[in-house]
Amino acid sequence: MNKGRLILMPNTLDFGVDDSLDLREVLPQRVIEQAAKLTHWAAENAKTTRSLLKRVDAVAPLVQPLQTVQIAELPRPPKGGRGGGDDMAAWLALLDPAHAGHDLGLISEAGLPAVADPGARLVALAHEAGIEVVPLSGPSSLLLALAASGLNGQSFAFVGYLPVEASGRTARIRELEALSAKAQQTQLLIETPYRNEALRQALLATLKPGTRLSISVGLTLPGGWTQTATVADWRANRTTLPDRIPAVFALLA
Repeated sequence: MNKGRLILMPNTLDFGVDDSLDLREVLPQRVIEQAAKLTHWAAENAKTTRSLLKRVDAVAPLVQPLQTVQIAELPRPPKGGRGGGDDMAAWLALLDPAHAGHDLGLISEAGLPAVADPGARLVALAHEAGIEVVPLSGPSSLLLALAASGLNGQSFAFVGYLPVEASGRTARIRELEALSAKAQQTQLLIETPYRNEALRQALLATLKPGTRLSISVGLTLPGGWTQTATVADWRANRTTLPDRIPAVFALLA
């Protein structure tokens, strides 16, 4: 029996904040049609994946009723991110549909799967198992924010989340600023939306006045924006960030 493929399916960037947006505004028609054909999925959250498939169905009818589509959730990491919960068998079981000849969709909560996303592990296992991996075009908040920032797009690094604890966060910001200055490398950061404003304030309190900071909010959504300025100028700006809409932060010292 021929193996199915692992299809890397892009998602919207709205996190369900604005599900009234027509999918064709952010996803290519071919991608939507491919999503409608898939009957097996691996996802971080089955509920949000079903919500997306309802939106897909409004554009390209699903090949079978939504309630019969199989959605398996990725194994969750143990609390604290350390030991004791690494279930390799559960990860490998996610690929069972592909071994049985079905194409399997991998989807993130937002943007491209396996980029700043735990699905990367499933992609690695697919390669080890000889399963073809097919990436499809779609939005990436990180690359869209970088492109819109005007900062260095020739050398950049995604550093993910910063420590929540204040002293650790401050130390990490200083470390990233020094690295950026030395390598002239843009540093990209993200935060849980309800902590967007807290991160903005921490960056402004810690970074040097001449460091350039770019903030992108709600990219691809109505009213989404990107603003880039020096830290000194940001300090004089009374902008506050929303607590439900994803943001990307970029700095270049």
